[in-house]
Amino acid sequence: MKTFLRGNKVEVKMLRASLWIMMMEVLVDSTMVKQRRKEQATIIEAISLKSAVKELQGVTAPELNKLLRDSENFTIHYLTEEGSLLKIDMEKLAGSLPLHLTTLLMSPVRDEAMFRYLLCGIRLLHSLCDLASRNSKFEQILLDDVKMVEQLIDLVFYMLIVLGGYRQEYHAFSHIHLMHSTLVACNLHLLTGFLSTQWQDIVHVLLAHPKVDIFMDAAFGSVRMVVSFLENTLVVYHEDMSVESNLTAEQIVYYLCQQCEASLQFLQSLCQQKLFKERLLKNKELCGKGSILFLAQSILKLHIQPSFPSRIMAAISRLKAKILSILLSLCEAESISYLDEVASSAQSLDLAKSVAFEVFDLLKKAFGRDPGHLAADRSHPMGFVQLNAMRLADIFSDDSNFRSYMICCFTKVLTAIISLCHGDFLSCWCSSNLPETEEDASLEYDIFAAVGWILDNTSPDVRNATNLEFNLTPNSMPKASYAHHRTSLFVKFFANLHCFVPNICEEQERNLFVLKVLECLQMDLSNMLPGFSFSSDASKAAIASKNLRSLLSHAESLIPKFLNVEDVQLLRVFFGELQSLFTSNGFGENQVQDSKFEESLSWDKFSKFNINEHYQEAQSAGGLPSSLTGKEPADLNKKGGNFKEGMSENSAFPDMDQRNTRAEDTNQGKGINRQNQVDDKGIPGKTASGGARDMDKDAQNVETSGSDTSSAKGKNVVDHMDNGELSKSNERLKRIAIEENPEDEKIELSQRRKRKRTIMNDKQVTLIERALKDEPDMQRNAASLQLWADKLSLHGSEVTSSQLKNWLNNRKARLARTARDVRAAAGDADNPVPDKQKGPVPGSCDSPDSPGDVSHARKDNKPEPSLARFVDIGSPEFGHWNAGQYVVLVGARGDEIGRGKVFQVHGKWYGKSLEESATCVVDICELKADKVLRLPYPSEAIGTTFAEAETKFGVMRVLWDSNRVFALRSE
Repeated sequence: MKTFLRGNKVEVKMLRASLWIMMMEVLVDSTMVKQRRKEQATIIEAISLKSAVKELQGVTAPELNKLLRDSENFTIHYLTEEGSLLKIDMEKLAGSLPLHLTTLLMSPVRDEAMFRYLLCGIRLLHSLCDLASRNSKFEQILLDDVKMVEQLIDLVFYMLIVLGGYRQEYHAFSHIHLMHSTLVACNLHLLTGFLSTQWQDIVHVLLAHPKVDIFMDAAFGSVRMVVSFLENTLVVYHEDMSVESNLTAEQIVYYLCQQCEASLQFLQSLCQQKLFKERLLKNKELCGKGSILFLAQSILKLHIQPSFPSRIMAAISRLKAKILSILLSLCEAESISYLDEVASSAQSLDLAKSVAFEVFDLLKKAFGRDPGHLAADRSHPMGFVQLNAMRLADIFSDDSNFRSYMICCFTKVLTAIISLCHGDFLSCWCSSNLPETEEDASLEYDIFAAVGWILDNTSPDVRNATNLEFNLTPNSMPKASYAHHRTSLFVKFFANLHCFVPNICEEQERNLFVLKVLECLQMDLSNMLPGFSFSSDASKAAIASKNLRSLLSHAESLIPKFLNVEDVQLLRVFFGELQSLFTSNGFGENQVQDSKFEESLSWDKFSKFNINEHYQEAQSAGGLPSSLTGKEPADLNKKGGNFKEGMSENSAFPDMDQRNTRAEDTNQGKGINRQNQVDDKGIPGKTASGGARDMDKDAQNVETSGSDTSSAKGKNVVDHMDNGELSKSNERLKRIAIEENPEDEKIELSQRRKRKRTIMNDKQVTLIERALKDEPDMQRNAASLQLWADKLSLHGSEVTSSQLKNWLNNRKARLARTARDVRAAAGDADNPVPDKQKGPVPGSCDSPDSPGDVSHARKDNKPEPSLARFVDIGSPEFGHWNAGQYVVLVGARGDEIGRGKVFQVHGKWYGKSLEESATCVVDICELKADKVLRLPYPSEAIGTTFAEAETKFGVMRVLWDSNRVFALRSE
């Protein structure tokens, strides 16, 4: 019995164990079933999501909005083309689509099918973003959710990274190239759909993102990839190879051009925003290592064949105009010098020079076409290619990194232009009515239409491909304005390339341009401008002289709206030097020679000819060599009156002054300054934030001050111009200024602003001036430079040690130049010149007709008798002045404002403590700025301008910072 019971207990235990095992198996099976069901649900959900994407991608935003209005709880019922009914939760679809597409990008398989599906997803996202603007509730779901916006930004960033790194090889007319280019354009423009349509808002969001630098690299990299597709396709298209597709070769090429233009235009709009541009300049990969330059080089090298259809030629031309505009925006940045960045390494500098060469080659082809015989289809805007290229070349000519290179590469073209027959030269460069002008345009990109076209026309079912055209918003310029811009830039080429600034330019650059022009005049230049004919029966020297005279005459009429006085002055200097070389070497204007110059003079002969003294004397004494008047050359080593004796009263260049040289102040230590030519008159440089090179109206209105507005104006350009003709010329100038289209004012102003050279604000200048009191040779101490660069950066924009060193060198050169001017004035006082031969001394009190004489502090217009004795400038003494002491007033940028006598240094002046404010009161007797310039301490009591101060006190009595007052020391 016990044995039986014991046996039963064993069986019970075994039975219980079996039951437990069976229960565990059931539980495991249940868990596995649930997991399988979950996986199946996920698969079903993914399948339904893909089905929804494929079905809804072709539905427009208005149609989706209608479906939502007819739905409940944002669940729509959509009838497919096959007749099945899809039930789609739109809220769930919108919330999962960005992450779904991002996950799909991680797949290693990136074929045509994947690209096609991504295009469907992007098109649907675009429609949903458009729907959000029509449906407030859906807007809260899609765009007001911060997490959702972050997912959309991540999608755009990651897709651009993938597209920028795409390296698979396909044939030129591959569908995948079309899809790739469409994805790039659509991703960029999708940002305007879910962020904002305002560029400044888009820029703020992008710059706040921690991966903005990655976005910049990816965006430019992906566009560069699209350009490479276009480049390869154009080569094959030119070879007229067959295309195995329902699309024609022309349709494929044109579609690629459209997508490339849409992408590049997006980047152009971003670069026109100041904040984005400044951040971009700090991107070492794009700027320092030349990635943007590679993009520019590839676009500028796109060859336009004459056999191409006009719409393709126009599209490629607009691409070049847009990339030139991007380069212009970067070069005109105020905080960082782009050209200095690319010149920081030999590799990037070589790349930049190759881009500059493409710009010069583009201009050579543009200048070589006769505008009177252009047969281009005007129905397609070509973009401001020539104008943008000239603007960029203007910057190259004004930068020490590229100036010599431009002289070597571009002087032949410039020489050929001034060697044209006089009639052709006048019609092209001295006319306000060119036969043909350029017209720019902006492409209105449509994501929905672009994706729809590529999806429809790359399908094997489609036989007859349709054409896709995007609207082009034209941006034209009045003919006269365009012609004046073009001529003004042409004048600036000569002004920039001939100007030599000590301590900035290399010594071998002195007179390099004028000698190179002389060398080129002895060559056969007929092949440089194939659209024009050259005279073979006249001296090239005579033709060039005649053309340059006409150019000078026309340039006069462009002041001040398109040109400033300094540009025209420097063109005169160049013309004078060239005339001097003609005369010295037997190339008189009336001498008839063979066009090929069989007995040409060698370069060595002219390189040994020393014209440095001629040039320096012309700059310092305010005149040109006497050879211009037909007289024997005077001893140009003598200063003052002896030099001016060599000039007749009717000299073509009577009132050259110190403005023949430019101030040495530079922005990043490399560029050759012209803005401070205006600053030397007390006019601070103006800046603007647009993509064009703008200048404020204030500077424009006062730039007329200078020698060109004197009574001698006109005689320095046209031979034998009498007073009646001069008055007519002035009336014409005023009429032109009034008749210009005000809508084009922004573009008109853009030509006259150089890159801002002033790197420090007033506070920073004050600090460094005080430091120089204790350490006058700071520029020689690298450690001290770095220390003060760091200190100054705390009080304004960032200042590097190299920038500070250049600023100090320029300051030193400025003070030396001012001291030289005083010595020259003293020399003129000691060696008086007969009135009939003596030119007006700029800025002197004894020349009431001179534009420099604007003070009239002394009613008898006689100079202060003691002023000529002071020949040197001391350091600022920060308030330690004595009444009656003669001083020089300096502006915030180191430019000389005027000279005068200290009136008060202690106590209060109209309620202001002179000691506490570190100021003093000065009576100005010699003002070198414009009277309308605003005073540093304006008030109703003492006046707001120099003119008001003179009216209130009878003398020009002003309050000035003591640290900007320098003592004049006597001999």
